[in-house]
This record gives sequence, structure tokens and C-alpha cells, in this order.
Amino acid sequence: MLTILLIIVDIASGFQMVSRVGLTQSYEHLHVESVSYPNNNLDANMTFNVLSFGAVGDGTTDNTKAFQSALQSAADNGGGIVFAPGGNYVFDGQLSIPSGVALFGSYLTVPSHAGSAQPTDGTVLMPYYGRTQQNESLSFITVTTDASIKGVVIFYPEQPCTSNIPVAYPPSIRLNGNNAAVQDVELLNSYIGIFAAPAPRHYIARVQGQPIRIGVFVDEVYDIGRIEDVHFNPWFCNDINYMYEQTMFGRSFVFGRSDWEYVLNTFSFGYAIGYHFIETPTGSMNGNFVGIGADYACNASIVVDQSQPAGLLITNGEFTAFHTKDFAPNSTAISAQLIVNDANVGPVVFSASSFWGPSNNIARLYGKGTVTFSASQFVEWNLQTPDSDAAAIYAENGNIILNANTFQKNGTQIEATGGVKKIIFTNNIVANGVYTKIDNNVSSAILHNL
Repeated sequence: MLTILLIIVDIASGFQMVSRVGLTQSYEHLHVESVSYPNNNLDANMTFNVLSFGAVGDGTTDNTKAFQSALQSAADNGGGIVFAPGGNYVFDGQLSIPSGVALFGSYLTVPSHAGSAQPTDGTVLMPYYGRTQQNESLSFITVTTDASIKGVVIFYPEQPCTSNIPVAYPPSIRLNGNNAAVQDVELLNSYIGIFAAPAPRHYIARVQGQPIRIGVFVDEVYDIGRIEDVHFNPWFCNDINYMYEQTMFGRSFVFGRSDWEYVLNTFSFGYAIGYHFIETPTGSMNGNFVGIGADYACNASIVVDQSQPAGLLITNGEFTAFHTKDFAPNSTAISAQLIVNDANVGPVVFSASSFWGPSNNIARLYGKGTVTFSASQFVEWNLQTPDSDAAAIYAENGNIILNANTFQKNGTQIEATGGVKKIIFTNNIVANGVYTKIDNNVSSAILHNL
């Protein structure tokens, strides 16, 4: 019987011995001679409680000085964890988390609070600072190089769920340095959630809430950044007037310059745009996106203004785009799941993704690059203004590849004007025959569709 040996080598002081685990091929037995784990006991000299520095979580006392003193003490000690136990902590100023320091709250997993009431459980940070401002230099919390924040709620007491349009605030969290991280944080009613710039190798994980204008903004990232398990949804407030800003102008994710961004398991509901790829003075991005989704995108699930030559690679996505009087009575947008604007030259690739919702076009393509859809589901289209005979894919420029997709309803699958260069439309399943409107000047291959 084959035996596999796993040897854990003592390569760090946290490991205390060499261990051997014998595994039989049949997996019937697991024999453990000796197992050791890293020493996870926190050194008391490396942990700093904000209460020891005068913090009071009573919902009225300004805690700016107390928290910053604790953070600085940790930095002066060579780094460490600053712990804020459960409480409602008010702030009239900004915080900066120094290099090598982590600010921890009471939540071990990301919290979620439904309804418009002020949270009363766990570690709640309540900023009053920055009202009517938006500049990132005024961010409530700045996370610097090799620093992090984890396990807190950020709640703005002067941003209540009322019939008033929300007031502008600076970003709740700015990532400003290499390896800056945010984990298990609820941005309950932020105006701008996370501003990551410049932030090479940033890590944003397990974040929820209802940021109103922008959820996550990324720019000036010249080494791989990572975002995973982020969910933005109007749990805090779905009042029509409150959501006006969000449904008319809000964007869940905005990406400027980022080289090799990895994004996994993210979701957006009830914003004008779910994912917006822009060009800033530092450039545009390329990235790998897996398991991303956008529901009730009033303008578009995805808008691409520009991308790098390596392109945007999107796999296992789910996208709907539409609006109703319930959330966006003032919107006149003609919704689409994908809009590629005319300046874009980079490729945009969708694989194993699904598109549905009462929009007109699934995609409107104006850019010069190549847009590819493969092994994807086109569930419905031509529903917002059904008399228009809108095509699932409408294009005015660039190249289009449609291969091995399923078009689930009757109707025009693709319309292409004379500006389009090339179309490959092959091996697709169509509901009731191939229906296209393709200008005679377009080079096209339409083969083997059933």
C-alpha cells in the first residue's frame, strides 16, 4: 500500500518541531505521529487596547486622539495589533494606521446590518469628520504600507435614511501604500467606500454595505492587487430619494490603472453602473474577474472606457441591467448589461457568463478593440422598448467573436454597422433560427449555428 509522507520543516520560529503524517492510498486510516502548529498566541507586548489609551465607546466622546495614540504606540513598538472592543466610537478627525500595525475590531467575519438604525452590536466607528467633502486626502482612515483594518462597521450618524439626497463625504478608507489591506469591514452608509491609490498589492476581502457614490476605487496599482468577496446592496436604506444618487450616479467598482488585478466573487445591486473601467492620467487596467455579478444596474452592469492590451478577462459572471419606478423613477437610461465606449482599444472577453433582465441590448459596442463572448447565456433582450427590434449585440466598431453561446429567445442576435471590422458568429445555439443585421462592408463568418 502506497504511503505518502508529509514533512513539515522548521523554517520559522513559530514552528516548534518536525512532524510526520502518514496517509494511506485508500484513505481508510490517518496516522499522526506528531502534529505541530504555528504559535498563534498573541504576545501581550504586541497588542494594544484602545480603552487603555482613553477611548470610550459611548456614542458621544471623540475618540480620534485615543485611537491614534494607540496606533502610534504600536508602531513605536515595532508594530502590533490595536484592538477596539465592542462599542460605538465617535470621531471628529482622521486616523492613520502606520506601517506594520493592524486595527482590529470585534467582528471575526464581515457583519451585515439590515434597516436604517444605528448598529449597537460590535465595534462601530462613527465619523463626523469631512461632511460635504470628497477629496481622498481627507479620508477618514488611511491604511499605509503593510498595515490593515479588520472587523469593524463604519457608520455615518449624519447620513440617515431619510427622503433627502445623501451628503458627500471623503472615502471611508484609503489604501495608500504597498500591501495595505481591508478585511471583514461593513461600509454601512459610506458615500465613498474604499479608495485604493496608490496601492500596489492591495488586499480587499469580505466587505459589505451600501456605499452611495462609489464602493471601491482602484488606481495607480503597478503590481498585482486582489479583491474578493465584496457585496454592495441597499440594505441600509431603499428610500427613493436617498437612492437617487446611487441609481443615477453610483458605481460599485471603479478601476483606473491597475496591472494584473484579480477580482473574485463580487456583487453589486442597485447602482447606475456595476463595474466601470476608466482611463486616468496613470492609464487603464488589465485583470482577471471570476464570479462577479451586477443586478439592477440602471445604466449598465459593465462600462468599459478603456483597457490595456492584455484586456479584461471575465469568467462566470452574472449580469442584469434595468430600472423600475420602485428604486429609480427618475432614470431615463436605456439599460444594457455591457457598454464598451468608443475610446477603448483593448480586448474584453466573457466566458461562461449569463445575461438577463428587461433591457434592450445586452451589449452596445462602440470601441475599436475585440469583444468576445464564449459559452455564455443570453436569456432575454429587446424588452425595455420592445417595438424597436433591438438586437442582443449591437456594434458600431471593433471586432466581435461569438462562439458556443446560447440565445434563449427569438429575435435578432447581432446588429453591426459599417464601422465594425470583423465578426465571427459560430457554433451558437439559437432559439428559432439565425437573425442578424450586418452591414455589407463587415467581414463576417456565420457558421454552424443551430
